[in-house]
Amino acid sequence: MNDFSHFDETGGISMVDVGQKRTTRREAVAVATVRMSRDTLTKLIEQALPKGDVLTTAKVAGVLAAKKTSSLIPLTHPVPLNSIDVTFDIDRVAGTVEVRSIVRCDGKTGVEMEALTACAIASLTIYDMCKSVEKGITIDSLQLVRKSGGKSGLWER
Repeated sequence: MNDFSHFDETGGISMVDVGQKRTTRREAVAVATVRMSRDTLTKLIEQALPKGDVLTTAKVAGVLAAKKTSSLIPLTHPVPLNSIDVTFDIDRVAGTVEVRSIVRCDGKTGVEMEALTACAIASLTIYDMCKSVEKGITIDSLQLVRKSGGKSGLWER
């Protein structure tokens, strides 16, 4: 069990003690793809869906989610975040919205979970706001694409 950081000496779960780690600048980037019909995407772009401005609402939801990560995922640490950004790249031909989140902090633990949570909740918000016109929307490939800082340094997919 020593290879797993979230197990204690008895095999039970344990929050990692980051008290002795040094503070470093940290950043994490996550992406997900929301797939829908071109017709639904056109309505999203034109803000013609019944629930209103989808992307602004999704951005706010993603920011709030990143701030609440430690309340949602049991063994994550509360992290004072420097910045959270959620952006959207629309592909009209493919009928997709790529959701990208970038989270930064100066801390003793990384912000990968905050970036992934922001991206996931922003994507779910897009689904929620579009589901009245299309039930078959999918959310694909939620993934960390980059992280920097800490002992392990830079990692890129």
